[in-house]
Amino acid sequence: MPKANGQRSTVNDTKMILLIDTAQETGSVTLAKEGAIIFSEENKIAKEHAGWLHPAIGRVLENAKSTVRDLEAVAVMAGPGSYTGLRVGMAAAKGFCYALKIPLITQITLRVMAESMQSQAEENGAWICPLIDARRDEVFTALYDSNMRELMPPQAMILDKSAFETRLAQNPTVFFGSGAEKLEKVITSPAARFKTQPDIKQAFASLSQQDFSFGKWADLVYSEPVYLKEFFSY
Repeated sequence: MPKANGQRSTVNDTKMILLIDTAQETGSVTLAKEGAIIFSEENKIAKEHAGWLHPAIGRVLENAKSTVRDLEAVAVMAGPGSYTGLRVGMAAAKGFCYALKIPLITQITLRVMAESMQSQAEENGAWICPLIDARRDEVFTALYDSNMRELMPPQAMILDKSAFETRLAQNPTVFFGSGAEKLEKVITSPAARFKTQPDIKQAFASLSQQDFSFGKWADLVYSEPVYLKEFFSY
């Protein structure tokens, strides 16, 4: 049974951003204020994201003693990830933004994952490579340097022993995420470092607050999930 967690505080003095993430196996809804997490709830069963999402939003708002009227924006994880999960999250985010007349913020899943690993990679000058399992021998991936500059754009990739061979010859790289186990089985380079995926909610909150502050808002009508390929679903 999912449980809301957080620290009691007076949150109504500043508007909040609602963060919706149903892109991967573990989904979350989070309330954040000025980039800091106030309350959050997770669901670890991907097939239940659709039924879980709206009640979970109600619970985190209740725990914060707030209502949807206290939201100044909604941020959603736009993908890549589960086809069904992305549609569920985007539809919910758009619905709130349209009804409340507030901005929509979209985040690329791989970018948020990389941000969550940035401090660990920066210590060693390593590049950052998040991987999301896309079934069979394929992953969704991207590559960033330790300063979060994009070296390889988000894409679907079939893994084999030559995957990242050229990149690893240039620089040590941290690999992590649900697709990392697949890669670990096929490459042997000593420059490849495999890490456990950190919690991405704080990175999601921080990046969304930055985008809100700079007016980097998504088009409410035309925004769509970032699928990368059409046939990945839970």
